[in-house]
Amino acid sequence: MKKLPILFVLFASLAYAQTANDSITTNPQLQQNAAQRILASSNGNAVTIGAYGEVTYNQPEGDNGELDVQRLVLLLGYKFNDKTQFVTEIEIEHVEEVFVEQAFVNYALTDNVNLRGGLMLVPMGIVNEYHEPTTFNGVERPGVDSAIVPTTWREIGVGVNGRFADASLSYQAYIFNGFKSTVSDGEGGASGFIGGSSGLRGGRQKGIKSTVDSPTFSTKLDYYGIPGLRLGLAGYFGKTQAEDEVEELEGANVGISMVGFDVRYAFQRFTARGQFIYASLTDTEDYNALTGQDLGSALMGYYAEAAYNLLPLSAKQRLFVFARYENYNTHADTAGGLAQNNAYDRNDITTGLSYHIAPGVVIKGDYQFRDNNVEGGDVDDRLNFGIGVWF
Repeated sequence: MKKLPILFVLFASLAYAQTANDSITTNPQLQQNAAQRILASSNGNAVTIGAYGEVTYNQPEGDNGELDVQRLVLLLGYKFNDKTQFVTEIEIEHVEEVFVEQAFVNYALTDNVNLRGGLMLVPMGIVNEYHEPTTFNGVERPGVDSAIVPTTWREIGVGVNGRFADASLSYQAYIFNGFKSTVSDGEGGASGFIGGSSGLRGGRQKGIKSTVDSPTFSTKLDYYGIPGLRLGLAGYFGKTQAEDEVEELEGANVGISMVGFDVRYAFQRFTARGQFIYASLTDTEDYNALTGQDLGSALMGYYAEAAYNLLPLSAKQRLFVFARYENYNTHADTAGGLAQNNAYDRNDITTGLSYHIAPGVVIKGDYQFRDNNVEGGDVDDRLNFGIGVWF
């Protein structure tokens, strides 16, 4: 029985140390993602906790619907001293898969310079860093942030981040391990992880016994000097990683140069966002010949979205009606004799509602008109509903 008071004190202290509720701010200059809020929300306590999650319903036209606890993420932070903090995200996907999404140490070298190392998000686009369900419209994340930017894209690395306050710039620069491209097929050849419809997505190593041969470089600048506006410019450069048994084979590795531009804007009840991502890949002809894949030599995607809050600014709740158009193509270009597959050139129009019933709780509904560039090859349109929370 002596253990009960100790457990009660521990539970009470953890509850007191939890992060503040999501402010659901639409001002992109004030928005924070989960890791940023953990780092900023210690309030003098060593331990900080939080969570986010979403339950979804997807109804493709003509097919059965699917209900899913898509993800539930536990956020934990620990403050060792005024300069040193640890942040982690432990994610359960579809009630059966467990991943570590982030796990890094942050050391505040100065007020505007932080050293960081561990499992971290690659800064590219908007949603890869800001993917909590209350921070974006639509039940599902944009297709660009799945097929082109392989959200959630995280790898193990080390680097620096901070602000140039006088210039209204924030910066990030990291060295990561790269995508895993090939593994031995046991017969003197290689099997590939990347290619075709999903682009680079299958090559994410996620910190799971990651193979590293040559490091990659990732950087991003964000400008916030104009009220209500945030502009981002990102780059990712390097080569994929191959296992020791196959790394000397011609075509085992692929060179990647990815650049991205994103913009977020808010004024009173109106918000807008958009992004453009382009990736150029080298040695894809040799890679496809070695692995039998159909990897394109260029991947491209963009979207534009506008939303309007139907409720007055004085209301505690917010009801956004939104529309988003996006185009993404994992065969924007191909090398050698590989023909472009028009089924990989896709267009989505998503329109719907996001109802923030309380700080940190959103109910969503939308309809997606989905298409590709194959004549008569339309994919099924889809109706989606979801509930998201973040605290």
